[in-house]
Amino acid sequence: MDVITTTNDLAAACQRLAAHDYVTVDTEFLRESTFWPKLCVIQMAGPDMAFIVDALSEGLDLAPFFELMRDQTTTKVFHAARQDIEIVFHLGHLIPAPLFDTQVAAMVCGFGDSISYDQLIYKVTGARIDKSSRFTDWARRPLTKKQLDYALADVTHLRDAYQFLKANLAEQNRTHWVQDEMEVLTSEGTYRTEPANAWQRLKMRVRKPIELAVMMELAAWREREAQNRDVPRSRVLKDDAIYEIAAQQPNTADSLGRLRTIPRGFERSKAADEILKAVNRALDLPKDELPKLPKGRPAPDGSAAAVDLLKVLLKLVSEAHGVAAKVIATVDDLEKIAADDHADVAALKGWRRELFGETALKLKRGEVALAFQNRQIVALPQHTEQAQAAE
Repeated sequence: MDVITTTNDLAAACQRLAAHDYVTVDTEFLRESTFWPKLCVIQMAGPDMAFIVDALSEGLDLAPFFELMRDQTTTKVFHAARQDIEIVFHLGHLIPAPLFDTQVAAMVCGFGDSISYDQLIYKVTGARIDKSSRFTDWARRPLTKKQLDYALADVTHLRDAYQFLKANLAEQNRTHWVQDEMEVLTSEGTYRTEPANAWQRLKMRVRKPIELAVMMELAAWREREAQNRDVPRSRVLKDDAIYEIAAQQPNTADSLGRLRTIPRGFERSKAADEILKAVNRALDLPKDELPKLPKGRPAPDGSAAAVDLLKVLLKLVSEAHGVAAKVIATVDDLEKIAADDHADVAALKGWRRELFGETALKLKRGEVALAFQNRQIVALPQHTEQAQAAE
């Protein structure tokens, strides 16, 4: 099996692939010891060809690959595309387009929530994929034949899945449903890691505004440090340490060193000095500039029961139409619908409203009832008091 290791060969392969209306793509990478994913291998396939690119080859310029990812005449097909797109966005500063994610398409076509690649291929083609090479060291050279066979299978079988799902979507007139779902994947905001927003990744274990201010400062510092050093966040400062520092608010090296989550001697390091500066920035904030603690939405009376009913209806609709429930509505959507008939949620817009939203609102108003018939739950239209009065 030939592996592309030069820029000229990569350019030639990408030129051949660009002549087709689609290309299947996958990547192999490592991330255990870095902040940014380390790209090791790229796999690509067209209708009658397939290529493996050794992304770690000395002198290899990935510009032809990025040009192909940018080419608007060729659809880029991935399975569970988010991490692959993150790599392309970080290295090539672009998002592949047009984009087709077979995992998303499979959810719309009735294959359940977040189906794995090997399960999808088995259901579509009957082929069994050997996943034993998935967690091997993709940075070690030379790559073994088993690794190369595994890598190639990730894009050659993907062609069959793409063709099947594309036809299935067209047959059910659901192609635009998938396009709606691609908005998150194709948004640059999905892949930008802004230090100022890093605190949102943490659990809300703080109870006071000053604690939140410290946590925000620490999370932002850690994010910048992890990015600059290209190491995992936990290598810079563990989450538990952030929670304890936010609660105790040490403002000297001595008080920092007394914390249980801080390793012995850490208080004398440069990082400790930066942490103390972050804490003091928060402590210096005027009281009226402290951040407000996030508050959950107050739940109206009976909303918990309404959400439970909506969950049953969602399951019913999902099974009846062969669409994964989480594509139709999230639990957050259901909670908002239970509280407000005019909630600004996806489940009350477009095809989702037609499929589920309208019935959900009718269920709230008592115009639809859930019943158990023939060993299954069904939704039945009900006569409202207004309708009965009119009669």
